[in-house]
Amino acid sequence: MDAQTLEKINTMLDADVEIREKIKDQVTEFDKKARSLSGVLNRIHSTRSDQMPALLNTARPILASCRETAAALAEIIPPNQFWKWKDMWSNSLRSAVFSTTLVEYLHSGGLLSLEQVADILGINPAWQDRFALSVEDYLHGVINLVNELSRLAVNAVTLGDFEQPIKISLFVKDVFAGFSMLNLKNDLLRRRYDSLKYDIKKIEEVVYDVSLRKLAPSTKPL
Repeated sequence: MDAQTLEKINTMLDADVEIREKIKDQVTEFDKKARSLSGVLNRIHSTRSDQMPALLNTARPILASCRETAAALAEIIPPNQFWKWKDMWSNSLRSAVFSTTLVEYLHSGGLLSLEQVADILGINPAWQDRFALSVEDYLHGVINLVNELSRLAVNAVTLGDFEQPIKISLFVKDVFAGFSMLNLKNDLLRRRYDSLKYDIKKIEEVVYDVSLRKLAPSTKPL
């Protein structure tokens, strides 16, 4: 290789190093917010249903602050380089998807779509070639949601909320049915989807116990 070619390669390598360092800084910030959200939302397991709205109001400002990080990342990534860099922030983004969908479930009992999650996190569709919420990252976040809800089903009973496991059971089965219609070719996603069966079984055991003891209003005889 001649000197001009070597210089060009070195310039490209230096540019990549600079971009990587900038991404690392923003991902570190993203991780801090994800940990803060995790700390807040972990309290759902010891919070009664009537106190849940106040807890969710604590989480929402942290979620909103993720929009700034998303914008900063989109500013750093050069056009058409999304797939080159996405692995650097995938774990952080999946955690944010999980927190976003969990807050919505606890608020309305529903599941946010990929587009709705992206909107809440401030991910602009115009950034598609730089910074976007991929289908895989969204699905991993939803699986994390189901994992957490199987834990909540158990802890809700401990807090005397016997309706929650029944609601969770219906929701999780609906999510599982949706996953079953997807053509999952990603090995990790496929394995994680298969593991949802254990979450469903755990939830069903809680629901069975609640129903057997006639603890929930909907299971009590009229």
